[in-house]
Amino acid sequence: MESKPAGFGACALAADSAKIVKDDYGIAAAVILFSACSMGQALSVAAAIAIPLGAGIGMSVGMQKQVKGWYKTLKKPSWQPPNWLFGPVWTALYAMMGMASWLVWQKGGGTLSLSLYAVQLALNLAWTPLFFTKHQLTYALADITALLGVLTATVLEFHKVSPDAAYLLLPYLAWSTFAAVLTLDIWKKNPKERRTPRSWQKAVDKVADTMDSSSSKEPASA
Repeated sequence: MESKPAGFGACALAADSAKIVKDDYGIAAAVILFSACSMGQALSVAAAIAIPLGAGIGMSVGMQKQVKGWYKTLKKPSWQPPNWLFGPVWTALYAMMGMASWLVWQKGGGTLSLSLYAVQLALNLAWTPLFFTKHQLTYALADITALLGVLTATVLEFHKVSPDAAYLLLPYLAWSTFAAVLTLDIWKKNPKERRTPRSWQKAVDKVADTMDSSSSKEPASA
């Protein structure tokens, strides 16, 4: 049996009351139930939108200092959009993202679809501190690459539950793809800012040491 989200029973009861009850008291009860249902849905929609939107705004706090400072010194492609455009675009995308998640939840979306949504949101939020706060271009590039994979899977899973929810994520997927290409281009143009993570550098050094050790043990040719 398909599971229904909280509040679905009240909405169904209100609809049944409107169809069955003919007297004034019954109509009044149906109106009250409809009002409660609408209020509950409005609150749940607001909460679903507030989660990604609030988290995104929170992660961007203090970012302006980095945009006007460190980021300004980076070499960037000529096709990069103006900095003022990113705020409005992400505000709209976070709102659409939240609405999409609400549609899936409202239709009783399974654990997989909403879990993928949570993972992609975490990857999305991680990019800002990696890039702007830590100046880790390599980690940021890896993060947004992983985001594209998880986000694509999220769109596919959302489509199984609610095609409308999947369609709401398509602008987000397109913009994230563009952001990934932009991140890659900045990464290529600024080799001194790549800052290879220590764990990766240790692995590279270990491989190099192993190769040097192996070559030193080889017998000298006659």
